[in-house]
Amino acid sequence: MDINATLAKEFNLKQEQVDNTVALIDDDKTIPFIARYRKEVTGSLDDQILRELYDRLCYLRNLEKRKEEVRSSITEQEKMTDELNAAIDAAMTLVEVEDIYRPFKPKRKTRASIAREKGLEGLAAYLLEQGDGDPTAEAEKYIDEEKGVADTQEALQGAMDIIAEDISDSAELRKYLRTLFSQIGKVTSAAAGDDADAVYQNYFEFSEGVSKIAGHRILAIDRGEKEGALKVSVDVPEGAGERAVTSRYVKNGSECGKLVEAACVDSYKRLIYPSIEREIRSELSQNAQEGAIKVFSSNLRQLLMAPPVKGTVTLGLDPGYAHGCKIAVVDETGKVLDTNIVYLTPPRKETEKAKRIISKMIERCGVTTIAIGNGTASRESEQFVAELIKEIPQKVSYMVVSEAGASVYSASKLAAEEFPDYDVSLRSAVSIARRMQDPLAELVKIDPKAIGVGQYQHDMPKARMDEALRGVVEDCVNSVGVDLNTASYSLLSYISGINSTVAKNIVAYREENGAFTDRKQLMKVAKLGAKAFEQCAGFLRVPGAKNPLDNTGVHPESYAAAKALIDECGFTVADMGDKELIDKKVKGVGISKLAQDIGVGIPTLEDIVKELEKPGRDPRDELPPPLMRSGDVMELSDLKEGMELMGTVRNVIDFGAFVDIGVHEDGLVHISQMCSKYIKHPLEVVKVGDVVKVWVLGVDLKRKRISLTMKQPK
Repeated sequence: MDINATLAKEFNLKQEQVDNTVALIDDDKTIPFIARYRKEVTGSLDDQILRELYDRLCYLRNLEKRKEEVRSSITEQEKMTDELNAAIDAAMTLVEVEDIYRPFKPKRKTRASIAREKGLEGLAAYLLEQGDGDPTAEAEKYIDEEKGVADTQEALQGAMDIIAEDISDSAELRKYLRTLFSQIGKVTSAAAGDDADAVYQNYFEFSEGVSKIAGHRILAIDRGEKEGALKVSVDVPEGAGERAVTSRYVKNGSECGKLVEAACVDSYKRLIYPSIEREIRSELSQNAQEGAIKVFSSNLRQLLMAPPVKGTVTLGLDPGYAHGCKIAVVDETGKVLDTNIVYLTPPRKETEKAKRIISKMIERCGVTTIAIGNGTASRESEQFVAELIKEIPQKVSYMVVSEAGASVYSASKLAAEEFPDYDVSLRSAVSIARRMQDPLAELVKIDPKAIGVGQYQHDMPKARMDEALRGVVEDCVNSVGVDLNTASYSLLSYISGINSTVAKNIVAYREENGAFTDRKQLMKVAKLGAKAFEQCAGFLRVPGAKNPLDNTGVHPESYAAAKALIDECGFTVADMGDKELIDKKVKGVGISKLAQDIGVGIPTLEDIVKELEKPGRDPRDELPPPLMRSGDVMELSDLKEGMELMGTVRNVIDFGAFVDIGVHEDGLVHISQMCSKYIKHPLEVVKVGDVVKVWVLGVDLKRKRISLTMKQPK
């Protein structure tokens, strides 16, 4: 297989784009680096397409490797034919390759292998001819006490076992049956017993077509089966599978034909069906998991790229009942200014005392924003804050932020290193404050699976999940860039070309030698060589550097091009940041002419222009700001049908989105309530962090469920 040509066809790309991209990957260039600094050679492919192409490249290379292993094994057995060689070449999936290899694969002891040892292959061949002869009379020739064939019945059964296994090993038949199951098969589930967990009651009498069943249902069924609540099977209409086999092998109704028919039915029920069912189930689960990982990745990307609330002194509030409400105030850079614990709820409710403590902290530290964690006692804490900000003279607004993973972080080794003098509970209040100020810098410290923006994330294959989510975090961190002098080693470790060891070395160098004054100093960091420098330099910012380009996304390899651009257009380094002037000067000369004169590609030059227009630009600044609150807090009982509200999308799943509308429970907008046109997935309409207008469809007070719609009621 020409892998690059296959990729070009599958991704609808030019051959040159694929060839260049694969060459860069093989040269150990990272995806963020390729996406940002090699646009000319890839045709400006973005990081998400590059990752998909990389995954497919790995699959196809593994496929080719397996083909060679199979080809070698069959050749060693001296059973290779031109037909087999062509079939291996034509196989496009690992499953097809394994089907071809099945008859030649060394087998453990089976009924058929025992029958072969007894010398019954000749009798099996006689039966398959399905002539008019008497099979019992033929079987008498094979009776041999020494070989363990006591009578004709045993001889015939052994021959039928050989036929059944040979039928089961047919790659063509298996391919046909797999297609049949995919087209007309149904996934069926039932309660595993009278005491089956009622959580899965929707699946106690469930059946849906293999080709139609949604991924989230597969994941729910898989979990129910794993927990012993459900019995699951994949079925085709009665007799369809057996007919598919017998129609291929039974020639007539002779005595031999009847025995072959019995062998066909045995082959299907005992060998083929269980195997095909496992394969179909496995494929459905893998597809559902990949779909869930994609949704999780998209949600995580949006959460990490949420606009930061910059330049504010923030009070982080980690709500709680018995152990009180933990409070931490951090300045504009995230440095902790003050901490405390107050009691807002029973059993130790001290509302007035809490108001005095927090009011003094707000006044003393100049707090302008409050971040409230959305966990236990969040509702009561929000009501308290809403009342407090009405009573104090300072102008303060608040936002409820997801505290998912805050407790995981606060008990981690990293948190202990960052805040050795603070109690675990106070660390989570710091994390809550910081994740409003800069979600990306704070959330990278937490295992992405603990952030809670997906469905069934704990059921996913760990290695695949970790790989996908690390890729998302990597892309986000590199697209924003990091301050070389303030970034934590956990943030630095996601930068292109930097592993955790080098990240720790950067921090150690910083602590020993003081702040970096230019990018070139990176070369003095232990274990950071020329190759790593090429990969990472463009993503690391040095504010206040002697060369202003060190605080931009312009790569050092393009500094000469940037200087040439400034000279050609007739402005100076001092004009950096004057978007109007630079835009006017560049347009005056023309981007194509400039690219030609300077000797760089247009995409690279356009990126340089953007960086000069807005040095140290943060792509998150261009997004709509998060929804801050300062008004009344509502109870679930305050919601009325048809009520119009603004909310923040907290999670997107296969069948809808959960929206925070300012009450303790998030409301569900079902996929059918998102827009008037048909959509395949909610991600076509909303993303995590979006601020959306919704209307209340219904409220179930008993189950604490809110149904919302994004379609304006008539």
